[in-house]
Amino acid sequence: MRDLPKPVFDAAAGHTGEFGDLPEWDLSDLYAATDAPELERDLSWLESECADFAKTYEGKLAGLSGAEMLACVERHEKIDMIQGRIMSYAGLRYYQLTTDPDRAKFLSDCQDKLTTYSTPMVFFTLELNRVDDDALAAMFEESDGLTRYKPVFDRLRAMRPHQLSDELEKFLHDQSVVGSAAWNRLFDETVAGLTFHVNGEDLPLEAATTLLTEQDRTTREAAARELARVFGENTKLFARVHNTLAKEKEIEDRWREMPSPQHGRHLANDVEPEVVEALRNAVVNAYPKLSHRYYDLKRRWLGLDKLEVWDRNAPLPIEDDRVVQWDEARALVMDAYSGFDAEMAKIAEPFFDRGWIDAAVKPGKAPGAFAHPTVTDVHPYVMLNYLGKPRDVMTLAHELGHGVHQVLAADQGELLSSTPLTLAETASVFGEMLTFRKLLDNAKSQEERKILLAGKVEDMINTVVRQIAFYDFECKLHDARQKGELTPDDINALWMSVQGESLGPAFTFMDGYETFWSYIPHFVHSPFYVYAYAFGDGLVNALYAVYSEGDAGFQERYFDMLRAGGSKHHKELLAPFGLDASDPTFWDKGLSMISGFIDELEAMED
Repeated sequence: MRDLPKPVFDAAAGHTGEFGDLPEWDLSDLYAATDAPELERDLSWLESECADFAKTYEGKLAGLSGAEMLACVERHEKIDMIQGRIMSYAGLRYYQLTTDPDRAKFLSDCQDKLTTYSTPMVFFTLELNRVDDDALAAMFEESDGLTRYKPVFDRLRAMRPHQLSDELEKFLHDQSVVGSAAWNRLFDETVAGLTFHVNGEDLPLEAATTLLTEQDRTTREAAARELARVFGENTKLFARVHNTLAKEKEIEDRWREMPSPQHGRHLANDVEPEVVEALRNAVVNAYPKLSHRYYDLKRRWLGLDKLEVWDRNAPLPIEDDRVVQWDEARALVMDAYSGFDAEMAKIAEPFFDRGWIDAAVKPGKAPGAFAHPTVTDVHPYVMLNYLGKPRDVMTLAHELGHGVHQVLAADQGELLSSTPLTLAETASVFGEMLTFRKLLDNAKSQEERKILLAGKVEDMINTVVRQIAFYDFECKLHDARQKGELTPDDINALWMSVQGESLGPAFTFMDGYETFWSYIPHFVHSPFYVYAYAFGDGLVNALYAVYSEGDAGFQERYFDMLRAGGSKHHKELLAPFGLDASDPTFWDKGLSMISGFIDELEAMED
């Protein structure tokens, strides 16, 4: 069964407010309504097709010819696409208003139905992984069409050493709807329902965390202390969610004989554990020359002896509180995209005009931002919580980059379009970099350049340093959970053990900050997801260095890389650019770009 989009209104009309006419989703490209006849048709088709697929192929895969295996894979792909369409519609609609019980029920009912319908399909991967290597090779030789799907087979067969019995795999499939999926929903609904009272206003999480970027320090402090208060009141529930999910994962990993809690994520990302370890070590070793050095600069800019956590994302004193209207944000990003290549802007344009973006902050809407690819015969949807901050412009550039990537990769088809998480951030971070460079080139003064550079360094530190600290926290949490139940204080201590190390001696930490692990969705939805952000940032920094050197034909090779989707390994994708992520020095190249920006900021102090 297809996963839900990550948290994340169905209406074609825009939302007019203080930032201009903000677009909202039109989900009718998926289904017109929850009672649409097309939805009923697809659910009915899925029920019968899944059963017929199992009847046709179960117990027979090893004896198929190449042409017959191709037909089998294509039928499986069609089933995946219809499931993906249904769950995309139900999930996106739910994340627009997670506090609506009708939307939650519709999502749950769809999950239940698809889990039941797809249970007969569980045999496919299990049986395929028992097919002899020589027999499978013979099928590929017989059918060129089947060869196109070889990367899918390779990824499936990477799980062979960790595959359980057919009966256990079917049990885990059926049980998931009341296991991790249910705890994920509890977490989402709890977070979306939290209210933070700051300066006389009741705010949702997104608006409350945005106050941490306000110019006024007392406002930032009030927001931080209120976040800590509310998280503290809910920490027992959040600890229960993390304990349960970590234990569930430990049990399944033990049965599957996974060598580490992270191994399943590495397999899913099609990346070698030693590459991730090299990334992690390079970033941790660079803490002193990156985050420690930058935050000491910031401490001086703010005129403080020590930074508090509410100063981490504070604007510089020379910044104003300029609000970026939506039309301006759109123009800035589109100008940057078209400056790289007109084709990139052409792909991005429909997102703004056809109801593919939901931008406004609304009560009950999930926090954060994402681009969900839905299915390859529709189009992606982008979610933002736009509040007119300069960082919101960069978020638009980031998520739109995902959207462009997903549109280009769609031609690979449902089974080959999705990229591993480590590569999924490539186009998004590149889109951000294009927008940043455009703004930097247009800076009218040294002061404006300093503001832009500082903002970019902070974003890169949040993407690289902070996410690797998150990764270390998760590693510690899952290791500790294997030894027994973790109290909220235990988890708090693990969180604080990585914060001082990553942020550096410029900081002190207020009482209550120890609970700030509790609202981060990646820990719940996708364990060990977070290192993909640092992977993507380092990869893009290296890519951008090649581009900035005036490499002939870069754009064409870049689009080819995005079009490849999940059909190629990272070594094959990066080879045309002369890059190799398995080279231990690769990550130092990416980190040197951040360090270089800090060098420039330090030089401005002289």
